Amino acid sequence: MGKNIAAFGEVMMRLQVPGYELLSQANNLHYSFSGTGVNVVSAMTNYGHQGYLVSALPANPLGDAATIYLRKLGIVDSFLLREGSYIGLYFLENGNGARQSRVTYSNRLESSFNTAKPGAFDFKSIAKQVDVVHFCGITLAMNETTRKHTREFARAVKREGGKVVFDCNYRPGLWGDDGYEKAKPYYEEMLELADIVLMNENDAMHILGMKTQATERHDQLTALIPQVASRYSVPVIAGTHRTIHSDQSHSLTAYLHKNEQFTYSKTLNFSVVERIGAGDAFTSGIIHGELQDFPEDKTVAFAATAGMLKHTTIGDTPVLSEQDILLAMDGKGGDIKR
Repeated sequence: MGKNIAAFGEVMMRLQVPGYELLSQANNLHYSFSGTGVNVVSAMTNYGHQGYLVSALPANPLGDAATIYLRKLGIVDSFLLREGSYIGLYFLENGNGARQSRVTYSNRLESSFNTAKPGAFDFKSIAKQVDVVHFCGITLAMNETTRKHTREFARAVKREGGKVVFDCNYRPGLWGDDGYEKAKPYYEEMLELADIVLMNENDAMHILGMKTQATERHDQLTALIPQVASRYSVPVIAGTHRTIHSDQSHSLTAYLHKNEQFTYSKTLNFSVVERIGAGDAFTSGIIHGELQDFPEDKTVAFAATAGMLKHTTIGDTPVLSEQDILLAMDGKGGDIKR
């Protein structure tokens, strides 16, 4: 049976350069709407849940277009505020071969979401209507008001018996100088409230300041993640390790830490159509597995496969169904579906 899933975060307009041109070459752009919360909630609707976005959009035709786009994804818009004049933008230039893809942000700090005033959202009422809420570390980076909103909403969810999902998603460019030191207290507050956390050993070392003598990534992971789980009383922690090969193909291995035990996915190897949004697809897989009471090995395999398959589709937002992912897990996803 599906649950009511919400996400708290900014909706952004994605402006993509056609093909592999640079911004300096292109004369037109393709637009769509995105954001971590959009991606996670959209994926959850594909798995049979009811998805809500708690955000703010401008009270103008841009906000109208974004709202219509979200509805097409199956996202319920009853918790969307319509105020302000701006939406955050990002420009995407597709990489090829040795040249990496590039994202350039614009107008984020002035967006309706990031300028929403204290008290703008009725978090107490919303928390009564949802089972799970997803929060992102990117929101913590924006300004003090968005940080207060995040804390207030997460606490309201816990008071109502809902689950809090926190994706660390640390972005150095958003936190600026001494970013890890600035971020730590806000991350610790969210970790103490969270039921499911998405992170890896780098977050533990750099944001939380944890130490280990291990030098290999896997050893660092197994040394530090149990410490995070114990110190902050986090029931479920999950994440991935990625390798990018010389031919630009990728390998992905996922882990799930639950009940003081690690469970790993098999290593998945794949080519990439688009990488953006893959982490959100993985997150949605972990949430779905937990809500459906999948065994740990099925949850981590489902999430890893969801992340892998996101690399095969254009756009930020996961669009595949639970059945698509289960077929790929069984090795039946490569043939033509007739």
